[in-house]
Amino acid sequence: MAARAGVGRGTASRVVNATGNVSQKSRRAVLRAVAELGYVPNPAARALVRRRTDTLAFVVAVSQERVFWEEPYFSAIVRGVHTGISGTGLQLLLAIAHSPQEHAQLTSYLTARHVDGALLSSLRGDDPMPRHLHEAGLPTVMVGAPTGFQPEYGVDLDNHQGARLAVHHLTSRGRRRIATITGPLDTRAGTDRLEGWRTALTDTGLRTDLTAHGDFTAASGAHAMRELLTRAPELDAVFTASDSMAVGALRVLKESGRRIPHDVAVVGFDDSPLATDTDPPLTSIHQPLENMGHHMAHLMIAQLRQEPITQPHITLQPHLVTRHST
Repeated sequence: MAARAGVGRGTASRVVNATGNVSQKSRRAVLRAVAELGYVPNPAARALVRRRTDTLAFVVAVSQERVFWEEPYFSAIVRGVHTGISGTGLQLLLAIAHSPQEHAQLTSYLTARHVDGALLSSLRGDDPMPRHLHEAGLPTVMVGAPTGFQPEYGVDLDNHQGARLAVHHLTSRGRRRIATITGPLDTRAGTDRLEGWRTALTDTGLRTDLTAHGDFTAASGAHAMRELLTRAPELDAVFTASDSMAVGALRVLKESGRRIPHDVAVVGFDDSPLATDTDPPLTSIHQPLENMGHHMAHLMIAQLRQEPITQPHITLQPHLVTRHST
């Protein structure tokens, strides 16, 4: 291309990469040669030279079914991340790792620096991925966190306060036998929502033993609701730690002949699109998922640009959206 344009290779490189000063005459000659030769830059070669891929991985450690069909949670956060990186030249790669084999393969892929950074979600327990990525020097940002883990950079919701809002709403409606269906307790969201429920009930002198455990899926919500009705058929309200679990709980309550909200009031968590599709529409705790994704993107961009980060941990506030299930 440089030969066709009659310029040096360095001049051609500066024109193609839009770096340095080049005379207008040389620039026109190079651009003419680009058009004549049909030149297209090789992104792999550029990545080797620049040590950048201009790609971020959004990591989801759950099954494909939950990502694409069951959980609006993930798509909302991805939309926020996409908005946050718009105009930066960065591309977003969705990486799903559910099985141990997929998890190991993805960890190897990320630590080999095939991406510039990783945005982590839905990690549980003592997942080793964050440690491996840190050791590899890969910039990361986490939404939520496993129980007992503090990410270097992260975005989360005040889940404890969200659960308290749900219980206070139910008690204000006269409910006194309030059960909960928890999320997985090896996640901070699961434990914090349980503790918020327990704290709010303790503050009002109500019993705190009506618990059953789920994993944020509708199937687990249905199973937990059957368990609760067997143990405490007199319950008059249930707080579920996700809207998906509320969908399962509502189905079981209807099958058992309970009227909603007359016999049993239900509050979910997420305020996802599911909440407006249930019958009756679901009262839910709203978490600003797109905004959370937007904050994740900004924390990642600041790391890549080596900009000072004054707030590495961002906690957003929830609010209650009241519908006809309460």
